[in-house]
Amino acid sequence: MHHEWENEPCPCLSGKMFKNCCNPYFEKTATPPTAEALMRSRYTAFVVEEVDYIYETHDPATRGDVDIEEIRAWAEQSDWEGLSVVSKEGGGENDDSGKVEFVAHYTLHGKDHHHHESSIFTRKEGKWYFTEGTLVNNTVRRDGPKIGRNDPCVCGSGKKFKKCCGR
Repeated sequence: MHHEWENEPCPCLSGKMFKNCCNPYFEKTATPPTAEALMRSRYTAFVVEEVDYIYETHDPATRGDVDIEEIRAWAEQSDWEGLSVVSKEGGGENDDSGKVEFVAHYTLHGKDHHHHESSIFTRKEGKWYFTEGTLVNNTVRRDGPKIGRNDPCVCGSGKKFKKCCGR
C-alpha cells in the first residue's frame, strides 16, 4: 500500500479517500466498475507511480504498443496537479464500451502542461481496459455556463481558470 496516501483524498478527485477509492484496484482487491473509474484510477497510477497498473489495464490486444519505460519516466518526472472529466459516453456498469474525455494537469521541468484526451474503454470478461486515446485540441467544450477568467479552475487545481485550463 502507498502509506503516504493512505489517509489522503484520492488524487483522482472523486471525493473519496485514496484507501477507499483507487488503492483497492492497485492492491487487486477490487476492479473499476465503470470506464470513468478506470480512467480516474489510471490517472492516480501516474500520481503514485503504479506503472505496472497502467500497463495491466491497457487492452491486451494493443498492449504490445506500450512503452512501459516511457510511462515510468512520465509518471516519475511529472508533478501531477489535477484531473477534470470533460464528458463521458457509455462506460457504465452494464456497458461493454465507453468513452471518457478528460484533462490531466501536470508540471514537467517547471512548465505547466494539460493532457487533453478522449479515451475509448472496453470491457472484456467483466474487466475494463483502456483501448485507445486521442489527443483533443485545446478547445475545451463545456456543458454549463461560461467560466470567467478569474473564476477558480474547474479542474480543482486551486488556480484561477486563466492561469490553468483557460490558457
